[in-house]
Amino acid sequence: MTTQIQAARAGQITPEMQYVAQREDLSPELIRDEVAAGRMVIPANKVHLAGRLEPMGIGIAAKCKINANIGNSAVTSNIEEELEKLHVSVHYGADTVMDLSTGKDIDKIRAAIIEASPVPIGTVPIYQMLEELGGNIEDMRPQHFLDMVEHQAKQGVDYMTIHCGVLMEHLHLTTSRITGIVSRGGSLIAKWMMAHRKQNPLYEHFDDLCDIMREYDVTWSLGDGLRPGCIADASDAAQFAELDVLGELTQRGWERGTQVMVEGPGHIPMDQIDMNIKRQIEVCHGAPFYVLGPLVTDIAPGYDHITSAIGAAMAGWSGAAMLCYVTPKEHLGLPNREDVKQGVIAYKIAAHAADVARKRKNAQKRDDDLSRARFAFDWNEQFRLSLDPETARAYHDETLPQDTFKSAHFCSMCGPKYCSMRITEDIRKMAGQGELTQLKQLEPAQPRS
Repeated sequence: MTTQIQAARAGQITPEMQYVAQREDLSPELIRDEVAAGRMVIPANKVHLAGRLEPMGIGIAAKCKINANIGNSAVTSNIEEELEKLHVSVHYGADTVMDLSTGKDIDKIRAAIIEASPVPIGTVPIYQMLEELGGNIEDMRPQHFLDMVEHQAKQGVDYMTIHCGVLMEHLHLTTSRITGIVSRGGSLIAKWMMAHRKQNPLYEHFDDLCDIMREYDVTWSLGDGLRPGCIADASDAAQFAELDVLGELTQRGWERGTQVMVEGPGHIPMDQIDMNIKRQIEVCHGAPFYVLGPLVTDIAPGYDHITSAIGAAMAGWSGAAMLCYVTPKEHLGLPNREDVKQGVIAYKIAAHAADVARKRKNAQKRDDDLSRARFAFDWNEQFRLSLDPETARAYHDETLPQDTFKSAHFCSMCGPKYCSMRITEDIRKMAGQGELTQLKQLEPAQPRS
């Protein structure tokens, strides 16, 4: 099978590129050129393409995307619950969904998710491989991992996070960190290397992994196994040592006909975000950057969807192509349906704010339309244009539920006498456009001495 990047480099515009162009309101030629340059990926496994998948693009030329993580754990969850999380994710605007299941029945859950999902599905293959090995990473042989990647590719997984960039010579750089190695995949590979005193087998078998992923056009999501787990550990030698390896692997992946995006750090103070994004873009030759958060402070367990959305908006503004959501349960427990909803909405806000700031085509139109509806007191249109119409309507109706108040020129915050927009309407009616124009010609008031 020809992959999207191979087709693009041959000058072809695939049906998937055409579809992405229509969704993004960009030309097919631009999409082709961005894919050919490696600055955009279209995660579209040929198996999933034969099902419900609606192709989408991740890259700097496209709108900023968001990912939602779902999946079971050894403690809780089942197929019905994960399908409900998938539905909530897609309903509120997730562009991709990662199945991070680590418990029982992983195959059944993933098959159901892929069959039901119109958005690309990502995984971290080492999780399922570890479950099948009984939880003992020391028992892994390289072939175990290769077999699992091929198994998930055959299922229809569209992109995979694989921690190929964590090398033996990096591990000592983490010893002075407050939180050590916080990536599950990164810590597992580090433990394997220490147990066997051998180099990362995923790095050493990178070309073999490329062969599997190219066959199904699975997109690489090069995992940041040494990402910082707190803002004190951000931008350290371990993080950037791995990033340099990911830059090398990006080029190797392109040379072997595979699409590549690169994952980025999850905890960065605000003053370091722009530098981190720009550095990744340079080191990884423009490959799309998929940022985990980032959280800008560590003091708010239970509210980390907010702390991370602040960082996510800044990362998107600086050039991140996709933002991985954080839910209120981050660091505390497995997200439920409501947590997924809150995480997706927080990140849709962040991604949209980044699109407006980067002046992406038509990004601000919805804002302007909602603002006009707000000034016209068209409450139903405000609800319709909201990211979460049900919540917007419910908040309005808490105090003014009757239908007559859907056309009222005030809300319960200001009431009919103190609404500035209603007062502005009155001013315009009192003056008329001609008089306002005359007032504009008056001499400006002089400041008092």
